[in-house]
Amino acid sequence: MNVRRLLAGLATAMLALTLSACGGGGGTVVSVNGQNISKADFDSKLEGSPAAKQMLLPMVRSMLIEQYASKNNITVSDDEVNKKINDLKTQYGPTQFDAMVKQQGMTDDDVKRTLKDQIVIDKSVGKDVKVSDSDVAKFFAKNHAAFDKAPSVHARHILVPDMKTAQMVEQKLKGGAKFEDLAKQYSQDPGSKDKGGDLGFFRSGQMVPSFEKAAYKQPLNVVGPPVKSPFGYHIIEVLERTPGQKATLASAHDQIVAQLRQQQESPLVGPWLQNLFAQAKIDIKDPRYADAFPSPAPAAGSPAAPPSPAK
Repeated sequence: MNVRRLLAGLATAMLALTLSACGGGGGTVVSVNGQNISKADFDSKLEGSPAAKQMLLPMVRSMLIEQYASKNNITVSDDEVNKKINDLKTQYGPTQFDAMVKQQGMTDDDVKRTLKDQIVIDKSVGKDVKVSDSDVAKFFAKNHAAFDKAPSVHARHILVPDMKTAQMVEQKLKGGAKFEDLAKQYSQDPGSKDKGGDLGFFRSGQMVPSFEKAAYKQPLNVVGPPVKSPFGYHIIEVLERTPGQKATLASAHDQIVAQLRQQQESPLVGPWLQNLFAQAKIDIKDPRYADAFPSPAPAAGSPAAPPSPAK
């Protein structure tokens, strides 16, 4: 699944949740040459727009999923949510993933909340899905090369908007400043700045070309010169490199199980969501949204399942 499609789906769901905070409250959103646009006027325009109807469906859907989980004692731990996020970052690279999350206007909490809903769905529709060791072995025999691990690089970086700032940061590092301190102070990468700029391990194709080229060529533990990318200017330090590795049935087992389970669960999700809507009592109080929920409510646009774990 395309990560941009996933993030767009997450962003739509979280925009819907934002609407629940609208309605009521005063104050000014923006002032134009001294003339104010009030929060009440802005909220009224927002709630009356066609986009509001599109936002209501995922908002209601998320509420139904949470109610189902509570009623059926389905719990989702922080570790489960974090694993989903780490799988995405492993597949697409942390810099690219975090940049796209930021582009969608989402926070880490937004992503976690929507992925939590997805895990509830997985636990509900997938409770009777079985994947045998024989299934795993057959799949591995046909697709073993897809699970080989390419060489990887462990690096950290400081992302800044312009060359002047990049050169200033570079000089501070050469003068003895700590990389992690400058990352927290100057980096504009929200996914890594609070971790001292640490990106973890990534493979070829997971970073933009200019960044990847530098990361694979720079000497270890040496701060390189600024590298330009579509995101800005990067100061990069390569910490480790690992060689490629041929996959074995044992090393690929969990990834194959996850992929086969997802294949079996996929056609079950739509009917499961439709059943949730069919059993729900949804009273539309605002006439502007009288046609927001056709009967039966569509399952299209359901929370997108994260891609299978990286191969």
